[in-house]
Amino acid sequence: MELRPYQIEANKHIQEEWENGNNKTLLVLPTGLGKTVTFSDLTKTLVSKGERVLIMAHRGELLDQAADKLFKVTGLKTAVEKADDTAENSFYRVTVGSVQTLMREKRLKRFKRDHYDTIIVDEAHHIMASSYQSVLDYFSSAKVLGVTATADRTDKKNLGQYFDSLAYEYSLPDAIRNGYLSPMKALTIPLKIDLSGVAMTAGDFKASDVGSALDPYLYQIADEMIKYCSDRKTVIFLPLVATSKKFRDILNEKGFKAAEVNGESKDRAEILADFDAGKYNVLCNSMLLTEGWDSPEVDCVIMLRPTKSRPLYVQCIGRGLRLAEGKEDCLILDFLWHTERHELVHPANLIAKDDEIAAKMTEKMAELDEEEQPALFDLEEIAEVAESEVVQDRENSLADKLAEMKKRKRKLVDPLQFEMSIQSEDLMNYAPSFVWEMAPASDKQVAALEKFGIFPEEIENAGKATVLLDKLNKRKMAGLTTPKQIRFLESRGFQHVGTWNFDSARKLIDRIAGNGWRIPAGIVPSEYKGT
Repeated sequence: MELRPYQIEANKHIQEEWENGNNKTLLVLPTGLGKTVTFSDLTKTLVSKGERVLIMAHRGELLDQAADKLFKVTGLKTAVEKADDTAENSFYRVTVGSVQTLMREKRLKRFKRDHYDTIIVDEAHHIMASSYQSVLDYFSSAKVLGVTATADRTDKKNLGQYFDSLAYEYSLPDAIRNGYLSPMKALTIPLKIDLSGVAMTAGDFKASDVGSALDPYLYQIADEMIKYCSDRKTVIFLPLVATSKKFRDILNEKGFKAAEVNGESKDRAEILADFDAGKYNVLCNSMLLTEGWDSPEVDCVIMLRPTKSRPLYVQCIGRGLRLAEGKEDCLILDFLWHTERHELVHPANLIAKDDEIAAKMTEKMAELDEEEQPALFDLEEIAEVAESEVVQDRENSLADKLAEMKKRKRKLVDPLQFEMSIQSEDLMNYAPSFVWEMAPASDKQVAALEKFGIFPEEIENAGKATVLLDKLNKRKMAGLTTPKQIRFLESRGFQHVGTWNFDSARKLIDRIAGNGWRIPAGIVPSEYKGT
């Protein structure tokens, strides 16, 4: 199987992280981009070097999928550590293992602590659970790769308690833009479902309360589905098995061909196969199909389980993002859950770079709610508009602070002035995720920043210092302006000097110096365009 460019690049970066001493590293690939294929190819490389590899997950379907894909992609067969099956004394160099089995002390002690050279954890957003940690602690000398489809800023901060680095991330917008995933359309339906009486448990809405709150609206939701997704292949996520079964029956009353699956369904495999074959056009489930299930023809997803968890939401919506012949897009039906107490995850959170942009997108999408008309949105288009507004708001809020900084009589340049001048959004919005990033900048970093002309005391942590130094080094190699050139020229009224090249700025400064440090005649700083 020929890997896609991003898969090749991902495996290259993972191995580089390990070579650089970051033994616990993370790979983020959205659902549908072939993360199993990616780490299968990596496994082949590791085995060719003589390594033993453990692929670990928390569900049997994920382990079966990993073993099957590994064999199809690489020809490698696997030992199994799950229930009655054991990899003890197996001559296979790859093991697929259930974390629920491996966490048991008796099972772990069958293996030497250095038995595995590398551990790959599928669906790694679960890795902080004690079950995973007990296994990883036992095989503490092994390199670790965590693979997940969901790691936004909040998630990365949580995962950063364990992982040393993020080896590679391919964003959902980039995947859609480059034709690897289906475009998304979001339809907001002005049906406000009241969640005011719903309790919280473990940081999210209590499923039993959500089921009760949802019940009175099921017939209305079915009527809306008739309007917008009668000709689509739809998967629906509901809070309870009872609610899922009830909604299946309502949909069949309304003329849909609906089926329902849950953890106790004995005929689950048959129902899923019939859904794939077209016997059913709607599949209801109580949060069962969030991981390890693929049906590329799904082109409509309805989330009737309101949540505060972005990873959960992304996993659900991801079921509809795979490419399929004849499929134009994936429609997300978003019913306007009404709650004043909690921030819900909305379609905007799928594609926004951060929470502020997601909030702006959701705000714009909700504006038409006042007209009580359904509104269809292209998420990429609205993200672009929202992002530009948020960036402008941020620049406006920083303007006064920057003006004060420009007046300071310092030999070194304030980093904020440099960041805004070079229009570096990644620096301005930087937030540390990993433990090492949160530590103070090292003496070596401080010295390097001072050498570049940056005032280091404004740098909050080692992670920001690393990103800034990388940016400065790349700018030097590209022949772009230095921080001191930026400060001098912008103090004279020139704009965004950070986008100019070094020689252009040097020549202008020489002209100003030769003119008694006055701006030469004919030059208007605010209108001057450097090169």
